[in-house]
Formats: sequence, C-alpha cells, structure tokens
Amino acid sequence: MRNFNPKLKEECGVFGVSNAIDASALVALGLHALQHRGQEGCGIVTFNGKQYFSEKRFGLVGDNFNKEKILKNLQGNHAIGHNRYSTTGENTLRNIQPFFADTNAGGIGVAHNGNLTNSISLRKKLVEDGAIFYTTSDTETIVQLIAKSKRVKTIDKVVDAIFQIQGGYALVMLTQNSLIGVRDPYGIRPLVIGKLKNSYVLASETCALDIIGAKFVREVDNGEIVLIENDELKSIKPFPPKKIRPCVFEYIYFARPDSILDGKTAYEHRKNLGAELAKENDIDADIIVPVPDSGNAAALGFAQHLGKNFELGLIRNHYVGRTFIEPSQKIRSLGVKLKLNANKSAIKGKKIILIDDSLVRGTTSHKIVKMLYDAGADEVHVKIACPEIKYPDFYGVDTPTKKELLAANKTNEEICEYIGAKSLKFLSLDGMYRAIGFDKRNQNYPQLTDHYFTGDYPVKPIDELGDNKVTQLSLLSTASNN
Repeated sequence: MRNFNPKLKEECGVFGVSNAIDASALVALGLHALQHRGQEGCGIVTFNGKQYFSEKRFGLVGDNFNKEKILKNLQGNHAIGHNRYSTTGENTLRNIQPFFADTNAGGIGVAHNGNLTNSISLRKKLVEDGAIFYTTSDTETIVQLIAKSKRVKTIDKVVDAIFQIQGGYALVMLTQNSLIGVRDPYGIRPLVIGKLKNSYVLASETCALDIIGAKFVREVDNGEIVLIENDELKSIKPFPPKKIRPCVFEYIYFARPDSILDGKTAYEHRKNLGAELAKENDIDADIIVPVPDSGNAAALGFAQHLGKNFELGLIRNHYVGRTFIEPSQKIRSLGVKLKLNANKSAIKGKKIILIDDSLVRGTTSHKIVKMLYDAGADEVHVKIACPEIKYPDFYGVDTPTKKELLAANKTNEEICEYIGAKSLKFLSLDGMYRAIGFDKRNQNYPQLTDHYFTGDYPVKPIDELGDNKVTQLSLLSTASNN
C-alpha cells in the first residue's frame, strides 16, 4: 500500500558514471542530490572489469551509503544508482533498483525512472513464454526483454527491448564495457549528460552533476540512446522523429529549484509561473504568503510582479519523518501542523494571498487555510500556479485516481468552499505555457506533456488498470515464481 500524500509524488532518480575513480562515491553523491525524487529506497551497482557488485537499501542515501567500508565494497570505476519512489510495484527490497541480469552477451544493470503503459501486457506474454519474474516492478520487464533478445551485441539487445516498450521513461544501464542512457520518444522523463574530466555522467537532473563538479553537456534527446565506451559518446536514434513533450511537472514541482530545464533553472520557471498568475490576479491584498517549500518561488514571482510584500506566513518544520507520525492516531490527527505552523506576527489582521504550486486532493489546503484564519488572518485568497489537475498520470508520477482529484469532480466554487478560502484561482493553461516559454497555440513550438490538465496523453495507456496495476503485477509475479 502506498503512503498517503496530498501532493503529487516525485518519480525516481537515476545516475551513472563511466570510467571514474571512486565511482561508487560519486554515484552516492549524485543520488543524494536527487533524493527529492524518491525516498523509499536506494541502490548502487558497480563493475570493476571482472565482476559486478550491488548494494540495495531501504531509506535515504545518506543513511545507507555514508561509510567508506560500504563504498569500498562497491568496487570499480563504472557505476549506476537509483533512488526509488514506487509508482509501480510493492515497496519491498527486491523492487529496489538497479536491477541486474546475466545475458548471453554478459551482465547488465538497469536503473529506470518512469512508467511503462504496456508493462502488464508485456509481462503476461513473457510469463507465458516461460520467463520468471522476481519483482513486481515494471522495470524488470525491460530487463527480461533485454535478456530474451536474440541479438548478439548488448546495445542491439537494448534497441530490441525499447522498441517493445511504451510510456515515459529514462534508463541508465551498465554493461561490462559501456554506460548506456535512453530517453523515451517524447522525452517525457528527463535525462542529462555531464562530463567530469574524461568521464561521462548521466543523471535525472543537472543538480546531480553540480554536486560532483561535473560540467553539464546537454540533455539526452527524446528517443535517443547514448552509448558511452572508452571515454567516447555515441548517439543512436532508432525511433522516427517526434516532437519533444517533456513533463510539465518537472517545471512546476518535481525538479530541484537549481536544476536547469531548457536553459533556465526550475526556480526561474516557477517565478515566471507566479508572475503570470499575478497578471491574471483580481484581488488586492496586504501580503503574499507561500505554502513552503513548494510555493516559494511562485509566490516570490507573484509578489515581485505586483510590488507586494512577500512574507513567510507559514513556517515549515523540515525534520518530520514517517517514524514520528506513525505511532498513534492522536499524533497522526495533528496532520499538517507537524510540518507547518502559522507565523502569527506576519499574518494577524492581514488580507492574504496564499500561493501554492498545485492543488491535488485539497486536504492540506483546507487545513492550511483554517490555520491561517485561526492565527488571525482577515481574509485568505488562494492562488494556484498551475491549471486544475483533472486527469491521472501513467508515465511514472503517482497521481491519485480521477475520483480523488478534486478538480475533476468539483467546480471552482465548490473547491473554494471545500478548502474554506475567500476566493480561489488557478493559473490558465495559456498563462502556464507563456511562463515556461512555450506557446500552445503556435504549433512551431513543442508542447509539454500536459495531460494532467488537458487529458491529452502523448502515449495512449494500454494497461489502464489504475490502482489495480500493482495487484495485477503481483499476481503475475506470484504465478511466474510458482
């Protein structure tokens, strides 16, 4: 069962380095920078020229790969790593990546960010053909397809496999003589290339390059395979060209604020979203208050555009862990107060515009608005720096089902009443595109993967099973292991 979270959950983080001294330590640092993308588990696979080494652990990178002895056991100058947040598959140790398999062309390790929209169909066929699955992760489907391929070279096996999968994905793979990166044909999931002296680095975001001192080279193109051998990078583009459509929520929420997306930091994009929201504003207020930390940049852009005072009306406690909030219902019932508290001196007697990056279920927004009123706010007007989220995701983001998405089931007025605000306004779709730098009405520009708001899915989901997907994968896994 997945842990409840009122926001969209991040996907996973992947990182790889080729031909570098202390490769395992570099991967651990890279994963640490990508920790925001997944906190359930982490793993590293290395190769020392003769054999592979692997460590997988539950929890955070810093709690597991923090000792010299552990990193020394991960021998070799080639390594890949993964931070896990489970969008598909149970939260068990066997589902923590990278996955590893022996093929007739040698061993291969695979780390995957994203989700396959046809994994159940593929898995069912593989099981019928005699494949044995040990996990309930759709990533193992990719490993099985690679292992099953009749092609001779590993890179050809990889090409063979990715022609059979669909969805949004970024893959980092480690073989005996190469580091391989793959990005889906629409570029839904992110993957970047860096350079550390003569060593190439692959990562989900540029912030992971910064932490090890690597230089950002470029993004992996949509539909591109990069093959890194002997300190040389070769680009392979096996798919017919498609217009790139990166996930809009990388700009709005997922990417770390200091990561670069299309030449700007995510922080700049979010300030621009706030500024566009301000252009559509019709409320005069005393102060602008962000929901920390997700609304900080948008609120700052909003306040600066209008020349209004930006105030930290909510103070966040960054040290609340799951173990603390689990013991009793009494503790759990405190809810948002464990993470946020009203800054009474800043908000008492004030007319407030409260800014957040998104609104999913609305349960936290309801509690925050009430908290502000209880602390003495005169009025609370809520502004959301993205359009209404009305549709679920199938590409690696853990969104609720459509019946749980507030905007899919209530009008703007009903949502406003539910969260207890004086007024509520979402950023328009055109405003969002202007803020990020795309114009949806100009077909010469690439569109984003914006199905959360529009229902326009670039890859049609084949296995439309919703919450039953994990159950179906578990049943198939059980059947293949019996």
